[in-house]
Parts: sequence; structure tokens; C-alpha cells
Amino acid sequence: MSRGQAWVLGAAGQIGRATVRSLVADGWEVTAVSRGGGRDQEWGGEVRTVALDRDEDGTLAAALGPGCDVLVDMVAYGRQHARQLTGLADRIGSAVVVSSGAVYEDGQGRSFDTLAEPDGSPRYPVPIPESQPTVAPGEDTYATRKIRLERDLLAAGGTLPVTLLRAGAVHGPHCRSPRELYFVKRALDGRTRRVLAYEGKSRFHPVHAANVAELIRLAALRPGSRVLNAADPQAPTVAEIGEAVDAVLGRSTETVLMPGAPSDEGVGSTPWSVPLPIVYDMTAAERELGYRPVTGYAESLPETVAWITAQLAGRDWQDAYPAMVRSYGTGLFDYTAEDAWLREHDRAV
Repeated sequence: MSRGQAWVLGAAGQIGRATVRSLVADGWEVTAVSRGGGRDQEWGGEVRTVALDRDEDGTLAAALGPGCDVLVDMVAYGRQHARQLTGLADRIGSAVVVSSGAVYEDGQGRSFDTLAEPDGSPRYPVPIPESQPTVAPGEDTYATRKIRLERDLLAAGGTLPVTLLRAGAVHGPHCRSPRELYFVKRALDGRTRRVLAYEGKSRFHPVHAANVAELIRLAALRPGSRVLNAADPQAPTVAEIGEAVDAVLGRSTETVLMPGAPSDEGVGSTPWSVPLPIVYDMTAAERELGYRPVTGYAESLPETVAWITAQLAGRDWQDAYPAMVRSYGTGLFDYTAEDAWLREHDRAV
């Protein structure tokens, strides 16, 4: 017996692919919506695909027709998308919307948006509960748009029950900006040493796409208006992540620990490098949804590393991962600057 009709917006993305598989396995009739209308090779023929640009006026409303029992939205940002969803409340039974842990503020005005400022690193509690203060809503940054979206959707809870998932650092296959590339490419390039700022102790809580999909599956079964964190059972340090990638690849790399921040040239900086821990509390999801993670960081890593390696085969990393370049620039692999720093380090010890 079908659980009902589920629409997944952003189905071609990393979390979307996993969510479609999870919902189908749980008995939902799934419509997978993306700009290109593509089909993942792991989806069965029962998945209906729709090509749709949600930002074109009226297209989502027209495609949705009489409606659905649950709408899952991976790609909602800001007031415009909140209005779009609440305007369809009479045709949507409930919604599950992916937000971000970037919305949190430390109570002293520091957040992800201030990381580049002097003394701008947020000092969050460990772990961060959903009751932690957030940035002010707005339309200027990723975080302010996400919290604007959250607040507008929660305000409509009487007509549209919405579960908002504040995701950590998403990982797994099909990621457009895989943080693990930092270690995978170095290993493939034959680098025998790596430099990690903050003594390799940075913790930026990851979440596997399959764990987000599991939270979505559970929220679809238990409609309500709520905000929940989305994170893995572990929050490894960046040094532990490097060691885990080495183990998957069968490599051994010397880790050189840099005290304090990366150099002016970016030596020691990684996609996880933060001076203070960012760890999310999963107690509420366990209590409200009965959530149990379906995978952990280390156990999921072989599939991720294999996927990254396959994408790099015969291609420059900047061609394989243009989104990674946009997010982090090209300095992540400035081996000339790294070798110069290592020579100075070796002379000093």
C-alpha cells in the first residue's frame, strides 16, 4: 500500500538522489523534480521525473496539479521560496525543507558570516542545540536567506506543517564541492606530508546525504512544524579525517601540525578548518522522530573516496569540480607555498 505522493525538489542533487531512493523504499510514490529532469541510475522505473525551473512564475504550481502528501525541498532559499511554498499550502499535506547549520549565531554576533573578520570565529556551545540564537533574517548572505526562509515557513505552520533540517557539512557521492577532495587529491598527487592549521583539531560536524535522507523519511511520516539539526553520529577532527582517507587509499601521510591559523598564503587551511568546534546536537531528532543514523563518517568514506577518484580520472580537478573552485579558490593545492612553509618549519625544529 502506498504511503502517498511525495514530490522532491532538487532531486538531481546529492541529498535529493538519496532522498528519492529512501522514500521509494519506504513505499512513497515519488516525483523527482530538477531543472534538467534527469534520472539517477539507481532509481527504479516507478520514479516519475519532471524538468522544472521553480523560479519561473507559476511553473511549480502548474506542475504540482492537485497536489501531494509531502513536498521535500532541497533548494529553497529566502522569502521568495517561502512564499512559493506557503502559497501552495492547500495542495501540500506537509513539507520537509533542508536548511543549514550556518544559521546559528553565538549570542555575541559571531557566525559563519563573520569567520573572516578579526575575532569573528563563533564560540558555539558543544554541541549546538536548536535553541541556540540565529543570525538576523535577510537576503544578503546564505545564512540570512536560510533563516528568513525558516521563519516565514514556521509562521505558516497552521496551514503548512514544515520540518526544517539544519544540515552540517554534507558529504557522500555526487557532492559538487566534496571537502574530502582536499585529502584525496593530495594522496593521488603523491604528497607525503600535509600541514593542518589549529593543530589539526578543527571539528566541523559532517552529515552524510543518506543520514539527511533518513531524517526526511522520518519527518514525512510525522508531519509537524519544527526545526531539527542534521548531523552524523561522529564529529571527527580534520586530522582524523585525513587519517581516515589515508586508510581508504592505503596511503601513509605525515601530518605536520601548525599552531594557530593558516599562513597568509593559505598553507594549513582545509575545508574543515575552523579555530573553534562546530558540533550539532542530535538529541531533538532522536526524541521527536526516533532518528537513528544509517551510516557514520568513517564507514561511509570508501564510497565517497571512490566517487571522487572516478571524477578526477583524466581531468584537472578544477574541471571536475568547478563548484569547489568557486567555494574555496585554487589555493587548497598550492604545493609551492606548502613546500616553502615546510622548509621553514624543518629549519625551525
